[in-house]
Amino acid sequence: MSLRVTFLGTGGAVPTTERAPSALFVNREGDRLLFDCGEGTQRGMMRYGTGFGIDHLFVSHLHGDHVLGIPGLIQTLGFNDRAEPLTIHCPPGTDGDLRDLVHAVGHDPAFRVRIEPVAPGEVALDADGYEVRAFETEHRTRSQGYVLDEDDRPGRFDRPKAEELGVPVGPKFGRLHSGEPVEAEDGTVVEPDRVVGPPRPGRTFAYTADTRPREGTVEAAADADLLVHDATFADDMADRARDTAHSTGREAGSIAARANAKRLALVHISSRYAGDASPIVREAREAFDGDCLLPDDGDLIEVPFPDDDD
Repeated sequence: MSLRVTFLGTGGAVPTTERAPSALFVNREGDRLLFDCGEGTQRGMMRYGTGFGIDHLFVSHLHGDHVLGIPGLIQTLGFNDRAEPLTIHCPPGTDGDLRDLVHAVGHDPAFRVRIEPVAPGEVALDADGYEVRAFETEHRTRSQGYVLDEDDRPGRFDRPKAEELGVPVGPKFGRLHSGEPVEAEDGTVVEPDRVVGPPRPGRTFAYTADTRPREGTVEAAADADLLVHDATFADDMADRARDTAHSTGREAGSIAARANAKRLALVHISSRYAGDASPIVREAREAFDGDCLLPDDGDLIEVPFPDDDD
C-alpha cells in the first residue's frame, strides 16, 4: 500500500529559479491530497507528473506563498471538465477570505468547491484506513499543520500454523487475517489470535508549514515516519527566524529528534540560500541523527511501513 510524497514547492516566500513556493502532493493508495498551493503549483504538477486530480486541499495559512496558486488551479480543473467537488480545509476564521480568493477571477468555479474550517486537534478528513487532523503551529497569522495518521494494520499471518491447524488454503486464510474465526477441515473452529500476530502500526506523515518550533509539533508528530518541517534559515539568521516566526534547520532537527521521527524533510528554504542551502541541512543533522533530507522541487519520497525492514 503506497504512500508517496512529491515536493512541488520547497522555497520560501520569494521563489527562486530552483524552488517554487510551498506545495506538497501526497498520494496515499490513490487518494490524492495537496498541502498548500503556492504560486506555480499547477506547473509543478505537470512537470513532476502528479496530475491535477486532487481530492482534498489542506491550507496551513493565508500567506500568499501558500495560497496564490489556488485560483489558477481551480480554473485549470474547470477547463479540464472536472465535475466532482473539491474540498479545501483551512484554519478557523479563514474560510471567508479563502472563498473570496476562489472567486478572485470574477466567476464561479465550474464545479463545487467546499471550504471547511477545521480547528487544531480536530479531524479534517476521516477516510478509509487513515485520517488527517490539524495541529496548532506558531506563525504571524492564524496557522496550523496537518498530520496523516494511518489505522493499525492486522498482525502478520502465520500460514504454516494455519495449515497445521487444518485450515484449507484459500479464502479462509483471508477471513482469519481479517479477524473472523473459521472452521478447519476436521470441523474445529480456529480463532484468529491463533494464527495472526498483534496489530502493526500504520504510517504517520506530518507537515508543519511555516512555524516556530513548538511542543505541540513534538506531540503531533510523535514517531512520525516522515516529518516535513519549516527550515527557512540557518543559524546565521536565527534572529530573523524568531522575528518572522519561522524555524532554523537546527530547530527543525531538534523537533524531529524530540518527536522520535524517522525521517525529516526540510522545506520553505529562504531565497537567501539559493546558492548554497547546505548549512541548513548540516545544522539540522547536528541536532537529529535520523534520516535528514533537503528535498529539491520534484523530489518524491516513498514512505515505507515502520516494520518493512523486519
